[in-house]
Amino acid sequence: MHYQDKVRELEKRERQAEAGGGSERIAKQHASGKLTARERIQQLLDPGSFVEVDKFVTHRCTDFEMEKQKFLGDGVVTGHGTIGGRTVYVFSQDFTVFGGSLSGANASKICKIMDLALKTGAPVIGLNDSGGARIQEGVESLGGYAEIFWRNTQASGVIPQISVILGPCAGGAVYSPAITDFIFMAESNSYMFVTGPDVIKTVTHEEVTKENLGGAEPHSEKSGVCHFVSPNEASCLKAVRELMSYLPSNNLDLAPAVTTADPADRACSEIVKIIPDSSNKPYDIRKVIADVVDEGKFVEVHAEYAKNIVVGFSRLGGKSVGIVGNQPAHLAGCLDISASLKAARFVRFCDAFNIPLITFVDVPGFLPGTSQEHGGIIKHGAKLLYAFAEATVPKLTVIVRKAYGGAYDVMASKHIRADLNLAFPTAEIAVMGPDGAINILYRKEIAEAEKKGNVAAERTRLADHYRDVFANPYKAAELGYVDDVIRPEETRKRLITGLETLGGKREKGPARKHGNIPL
Repeated sequence: MHYQDKVRELEKRERQAEAGGGSERIAKQHASGKLTARERIQQLLDPGSFVEVDKFVTHRCTDFEMEKQKFLGDGVVTGHGTIGGRTVYVFSQDFTVFGGSLSGANASKICKIMDLALKTGAPVIGLNDSGGARIQEGVESLGGYAEIFWRNTQASGVIPQISVILGPCAGGAVYSPAITDFIFMAESNSYMFVTGPDVIKTVTHEEVTKENLGGAEPHSEKSGVCHFVSPNEASCLKAVRELMSYLPSNNLDLAPAVTTADPADRACSEIVKIIPDSSNKPYDIRKVIADVVDEGKFVEVHAEYAKNIVVGFSRLGGKSVGIVGNQPAHLAGCLDISASLKAARFVRFCDAFNIPLITFVDVPGFLPGTSQEHGGIIKHGAKLLYAFAEATVPKLTVIVRKAYGGAYDVMASKHIRADLNLAFPTAEIAVMGPDGAINILYRKEIAEAEKKGNVAAERTRLADHYRDVFANPYKAAELGYVDDVIRPEETRKRLITGLETLGGKREKGPARKHGNIPL
């Protein structure tokens, strides 16, 4: 065979691999509103940067006449490319080939690029669209999943791992995304569940649709499994690119800095307008964040889940930061089980990847109730406490308004080693709020007022007195628990200066294999 004949053979095989399951199945994929595996990669990565690996791999199964059904690539496209000029590794499951099901060979392809990503210190992004394990291969397929899970665990905290769900993801397949750092879903055609509607109907007699069971809405609002939701695939892949711009390539690097036209000493003139005079009135903490960060840009994570706390990425002085803030506009900003889990996971991610933490505090305490206590608020709240205490990245805290009780301690207080703790003059730092405190401190006075029939006026007077004397930032400042009481207008300047000062922070804990976080 001449050289040109060999080249033609190569080109023929390349076309076969790129055709996936064939034009008919590709048309069906498009008709269902889904892109193909290769189209997704092209939209995700910088133009022309994708380099494919294992293009010609086929499965090894000979049972059930599978040897007669072979497709080059075997249902997953793998390789590397760049996002914003930085190397990332990617795998994209191809639903047009055996429904994107996982075979032994298919899993080996995924494992190979995960190994390369870990060796080279580059993020790995998985585009999931699969019917699950390839039943014809039995335990070999299950073994393939476990090999992927093991690698997810080894890579955790070393390289960013992103999962994008763009089709079904069921059974054991869900546990690889669950271990990764962030999960993206599109509003249509994205599903995640351990057991599907048919099994649930058989076992529990419940009737539920795929969308209501494991769609983007229940997982972003109720379970908290999903971190980002987009209306369609194109916007979803664009959102992945945006998130990557805030993240370092690995745990030894820093996130890329950008230039900003927003002056470091710009006054935060909106904050005083945002925060109400009455400490019992709600406001949106995201407006405070927007007034402080570069150009008001904030990429919120878990936006629809546990709305009483806000987490996400932004920049200060061009440098990436992770932001945590209590949200007075929802449940008064109380910490509950879901908020603790949401924030703890985010804090630990930022700490693993050298992203400084900025915490805006306005917390009246932990949410009371039997459902919270019986649901384990003690252990779940302790996760957030553990996460903040464990973190060694620069930690900067601003007490905006309320900081009461144990929640004051948990929210990156000086006592769990925050580096810079600032408070606004509006800050209220105390063991409990005035209404509860006066019941203990002024029992006699309240009892006398009840006899005289003026208890409401007396309670108001006592609460105001307590607030003036105790619920302010100055006692904490006297003790050094707050480094400074600042005007809200100064917030941006002080935080940027603090970040610059803490840039060389090094902190080492005691020697140990790992801690035992209260899971």
